Amino acid sequence: MTSRFTGKTVLVTGGTSGIGLATALAFQAEGAHVIVTARPGKQHVAEGFELVALDASDVAGARALGAQLAAAGRQLDAVFVNAGMAEFASLADASEDLWDRTFDTNAKGAFFLIQALRPVLAKGASIVLNGSINARIGMPNSAIYAASKAALISLAKTLSAELLPQGARVNVVSPGPVATPLYGKLGFDDETLKTVAAQIQSQIPLGRFGTPEEIAATVLHLSAPESAFIVGTEIIADGGMSQL
Repeated sequence: MTSRFTGKTVLVTGGTSGIGLATALAFQAEGAHVIVTARPGKQHVAEGFELVALDASDVAGARALGAQLAAAGRQLDAVFVNAGMAEFASLADASEDLWDRTFDTNAKGAFFLIQALRPVLAKGASIVLNGSINARIGMPNSAIYAASKAALISLAKTLSAELLPQGARVNVVSPGPVATPLYGKLGFDDETLKTVAAQIQSQIPLGRFGTPEEIAATVLHLSAPESAFIVGTEIIADGGMSQL
């Protein structure tokens, strides 16, 4: 077992389930001290993690977290901005409320979290944003979600340009379909969910959904010194769905 993160402190938002939990566990297995965030009231016991209550859309909470870390003299070596939401609606049915909630969580929250953490980023720190291949494909009913994820791809470039002088870099990992609890939150009944999952799987050249651990491995690669020459870019991990 390699230990690329021994003595390092990392932050994973939305780190108590799915891709976030898999990534937090992977960092922990390689020696990192891991801080994970979870929505207030949705926290779960996570052995060995430092748990912080934070809603991804809560700008004031993000600023409080940054101030708390700064006051304690702590620095972050890696940040995985993973927490987000996915609700789909057609152009005809989409509401302004859905737009606001999605962008507040997926884009605005990410931007102001990074702003709040900027003073506590260690030299050489890596920030990885959790994107989505929905930003690259024209999937019906996903316009709002896809647009919020496309914003993260842009942020990886512009924020890298701003943070490079202090030695930090930003990249994106964009997963394709991954077997996580998120699919159970799309509002479908069990039978419809099975049908939708089968339809999606048929579009993946590898013929299967990805695993949270596979995405976590990419996040750790982007967070490690071995990827120090990768800046402001996007790695797509989708089993070939958007590529072939």
